[in-house]
Formats: sequence, C-alpha cells, structure tokens
Amino acid sequence: MEYRVTLATAAPDLAVIDDAIREADPAALVDQDPTDGALRVTAWINAEELAAVLAQTGITVTRVELQPSVCCGDCSG
Repeated sequence: MEYRVTLATAAPDLAVIDDAIREADPAALVDQDPTDGALRVTAWINAEELAAVLAQTGITVTRVELQPSVCCGDCSG
C-alpha cells in the first residue's frame, strides 16, 4: 500500500525512518516529497502500524493518507 505521511515537524535523517519502517516490512520503500516534505511510503502495513512505527522513532505524524492504487494488475500473471 502507498501512503503519504504529513509530519508535524521536519523529518530527521531519512535513513533512520527507512530503517524503522523496513523492520516492519523489509521490502518497504520510503522517500520524501521535495515540494512539501511529506513522506511517501510504500509498505505492506496498515496506516495505524505505520504511524506507530514512526512514533517509536520520535516522529510526530499529523496525517497518514492511503493513496489510490496505481497497480494495473499486469505483472501478477
């Protein structure tokens, strides 16, 4: 699932966030939108789990928004 995460403050080192999320999902992808600083996370965890993982790293989340799927379904068979 793909999420857009709005943070209450500027994000700390992105590697710290990436490491924390990869403990929950080793295949997760994390980056930061350069236009507004929001995190873009692709992971197989739900929004509540994602917020909890970020909270454990000391990051205050103001919003975790599930993004619409962009999957065409073509690669699964």
